[in-house]
Amino acid sequence: MEKQLKVSAIKDGTVLDHIPSDQVFRVIDILGLDNIPNQITFGINLESKLLGKKGIIKISDRYFESADINRIALVAPMAKINIIHDFEVVEKRVLNVPGTINGIVKCMNPICITNHQPVETLFTTLDSQPNVRLLCHYCEKITDKDNLKIISNRR
Repeated sequence: MEKQLKVSAIKDGTVLDHIPSDQVFRVIDILGLDNIPNQITFGINLESKLLGKKGIIKISDRYFESADINRIALVAPMAKINIIHDFEVVEKRVLNVPGTINGIVKCMNPICITNHQPVETLFTTLDSQPNVRLLCHYCEKITDKDNLKIISNRR
């Protein structure tokens, strides 16, 4: 007898697909998904022609604003977002790192004004693929992928 495992479809919500497997838990943390009552299904190390291995997150009855999407794009720049209504995909988007990043990344420079004063961070994107590099508007230090600290969206 052949067995088949399926991840159930969601009626309404968001599917984040093509997340690098090693970034799935980071995306969950960044979006504060461990603190919400919604049904969440995730998978890691799933087969992917694009990435070799990928991760996926399905969130019922939840949609994300631009700042949340930009947070995801910083750690998973090739991820795809699918909006689901009544079991149908009504919108598909490939995420892109925006040209400017406001208030969602911490500057890695310990003496930057944004780390000592109530000043919202502001970065210009220098590179987005394959590795993100951001230039701080205030101290002009470059923050790269290895030093990227996302300001989590904890509600």
